[in-house]
Amino acid sequence: MSIKSTKRWLLPDGVQETLPPDALAVEALRHDILQLFHNWGYDLVMPAMIEYMDSLLTGTAHSLDTRTFALVDQLSGKQMGVRSDMTPQVARIDAHLLADNARQHRVSRLCYCGHLLHAIGDGINSSRTPIQIGAEIFGSDAISADVEVVSLMVATLHAVGLHDISLDLGHVGVFRSLVKTTGLDAEQEDRLFDMLQRKSIPDLQGYLQQLPLDDRQRDQFYQLALLNGDAAVIDEARKLYHDATDELFVTLDTMESVVQLLQQKYPDTSIHCDLSELRGYSYHTGLVFAAFLPGQSREIARGGRYDDVGRVFGNARPATGFSADLLNLYQLCAAGSSVDSGILVPDSDDAGLMQLVQRLRSEGERVVVDLTRGNSSAADQQCDRQAVLDKTGWIIKEV
Repeated sequence: MSIKSTKRWLLPDGVQETLPPDALAVEALRHDILQLFHNWGYDLVMPAMIEYMDSLLTGTAHSLDTRTFALVDQLSGKQMGVRSDMTPQVARIDAHLLADNARQHRVSRLCYCGHLLHAIGDGINSSRTPIQIGAEIFGSDAISADVEVVSLMVATLHAVGLHDISLDLGHVGVFRSLVKTTGLDAEQEDRLFDMLQRKSIPDLQGYLQQLPLDDRQRDQFYQLALLNGDAAVIDEARKLYHDATDELFVTLDTMESVVQLLQQKYPDTSIHCDLSELRGYSYHTGLVFAAFLPGQSREIARGGRYDDVGRVFGNARPATGFSADLLNLYQLCAAGSSVDSGILVPDSDDAGLMQLVQRLRSEGERVVVDLTRGNSSAADQQCDRQAVLDKTGWIIKEV
């Protein structure tokens, strides 16, 4: 005998839904952030929720394959995927917008907001259905583009009431430049990357002894794990890697310029430099950054440069951007979740009452028709006023 579960309302682990009054507050927050993006010159796009897998995971998006839900299209029989990150989709949209050669050299600013679906969570108690909101710049490799994106991230966090933030800045180019001179294979590079990313100093020391490196190279990778702090670590890196390639010094110069410009714009914001920060190493190509709140180990927003992401779509373009989880921002910020109090009106076809209801709603008032026939109070129906009939007609009274 089969036993049917009575708990059909249970959601899968990591999957959440947003109920009143929070849902309306989250929507208001989404509107405010997208309006901020609009004011900065960013155009809204709405990528598809599902795409064919060979398109969704093309190019740099291959790093998302383990996090992407797969399904079969009943019409074509082809494998499809539910998006786990909107950034590659936005890069494809930018590439398609540039089909006209006249637009090839135009800088595009695009923004987006929508649900993602992750096959696995990102950390303990992490949501598998975040609402990703973000902005991207395509077509500019200038330092000013990186500064603009970081500045927009800071402005976004400030706008939602998160002022006490700190910034972490890194550059994947430092590690890439060092690896190029070693001759390490892909597997060795991946293991070295993993230890640097985890800041696992004992494991790093032991593994460096196993690699076919000279003492100078081993010391360079070991010191890289320790190069974090204020902007002074950039000068320390110049001294430590004085005999490195020109490419590495260009990387350090870029990072220093970004730090200086951000310090001028946000003198009260703490900026931390970490030269072994390799967040999104397989995806990003240059500057990487994240925002943190005091006492929290997980970033609340992050981004970086990912040049040439559109190459597989026919347009190799420099690109940089950032994103955040809208639901997480809502939980962190001081946005209220209260619903606007409404006006309760009786369920009546009285012509005067119907005209009053129409006028109130056109003025932006929340009007609730009492379908309980008086069995539920105005307060229970989230109303602080109600319509009553007196000698002069229908009037609004405080409850």
